[in-house]
Amino acid sequence: MDQQPRILVVDDEERIRRLVRMYLERSGFLIDEAEDGEVALHKALNQPYALIILDLMLPIIDGRDVCAQVRQHQETPIIMLTAAGDEVNRIHGFELGADDYVVKPFSPRELVMRVKALLKRTGETEFHRPDLQQVLTFPGLAVHIDARRVEVFDQEVSLTPKEFDLLVYMAQRPDKVFNREELLRDVWNYQFYGDQRTVDTHIKRLREKLGQASDDVSRYIVTVWGVGYKFEVPV
Repeated sequence: MDQQPRILVVDDEERIRRLVRMYLERSGFLIDEAEDGEVALHKALNQPYALIILDLMLPIIDGRDVCAQVRQHQETPIIMLTAAGDEVNRIHGFELGADDYVVKPFSPRELVMRVKALLKRTGETEFHRPDLQQVLTFPGLAVHIDARRVEVFDQEVSLTPKEFDLLVYMAQRPDKVFNREELLRDVWNYQFYGDQRTVDTHIKRLREKLGQASDDVSRYIVTVWGVGYKFEVPV
């Protein structure tokens, strides 16, 4: 097996693929490329990748469809590349299961930073601390932090890496209210940038997935209007 993480870079512009490859290889990653959605989907479903960097607008099969089809089979972290101002498509990308997005034109150094941050979260999460439990248990809900597994009434619920991190972060601190800036900073590693609607979209998806197994468990994620969100288990 490769000692270095292997990343799939998908973009129809050779110039962008070459630039991204150069910066990621300098940071120690192994890179595969795809120039259209059909090739990308074939590679993504037939070879394990640590992460996929996926352009939204692609020939043959567009990035949204690639993302949706990948998500039907696996939870590989996905960073979307989107055009500046393409807000609707960015939000739709999150709804399909993307974990992060980078707006074109982008800084290659920022992209590398986001790749490293996302891989750090999906590998050995920074939320692990000796004073915090590695299995979080609540009525009907068990969150296995080391195994990155969530069970609702013994039914496993499949979450994307970022959805899992968000759940763990909030569940480790029940009743604490988090504003969107805090969640972007601590879960996404964004300090001075990041769309706060990213948080809202992931909260919505997290509730929906928990709700498919139990409406009661989905209500543990509480909206505090005008402030943010908290994890609360009714007494």
